[in-house]
Amino acid sequence: MSIAGGVMTARSTIRASDDVPVDTPRIPAREAAERELSKPMYHENDPSLLQRALDRFWDWVGGLFDSASGATPGGPLGLVVVILLVIGLMAALWWRLGTPRRTPGSADSLFGDRPRSASEHRAAAEAHAAAGRWNQAVQERMRAIVRSLEERTLLDPRPGRTADEAAAEAGRSLPAQADGLRAAAREFDDVTYGGRTADRQAYLRLRDLDLELERTKPQLSGVAQGAAE
Repeated sequence: MSIAGGVMTARSTIRASDDVPVDTPRIPAREAAERELSKPMYHENDPSLLQRALDRFWDWVGGLFDSASGATPGGPLGLVVVILLVIGLMAALWWRLGTPRRTPGSADSLFGDRPRSASEHRAAAEAHAAAGRWNQAVQERMRAIVRSLEERTLLDPRPGRTADEAAAEAGRSLPAQADGLRAAAREFDDVTYGGRTADRQAYLRLRDLDLELERTKPQLSGVAQGAAE
């Protein structure tokens, strides 16, 4: 072997012994890193499960808002205006119409399950009025009016009759009180189905109408004409 060849061999041997190995096993290194990062000390400040869920929810809401604002003329400001207009419209409809009414025609549209006389309804109305329960007083007084008309045979007893129907039918034989009957029926509907609140004056109007009807004689021609129709 020549001197030059020996030098080259020695250099190769030294370089091979001093170099760091190039190929490091990846899987053991990854597992070691995962074990290290799984220690509690690295997760003390992590958000809770609830916080992560809320963050995802608000991210979803934000994305939905961005999509809607992109499709609305005027961008985010236009979307806000549209939302305010919808809320205002819903509030106006609720104020004007009140709580949605039940479908008329049920067996207890006007009266309860147990039939009571007009005098019993009047006594209940007066008791509610004395206690300041004006909604119930108005309801019972309207029931007294209709029951009294049935007892006088001015109305045929009919299950499921509404206050509006009773007012319209009775108004044909009592035309002088037709407007008052319609107003009383509206008052009954407002407090029963419309979510409105009655007051003392509303109850007194129904009480006065009830007393007036007791003193009024029906027009028999009106009854005959209504039957002919």
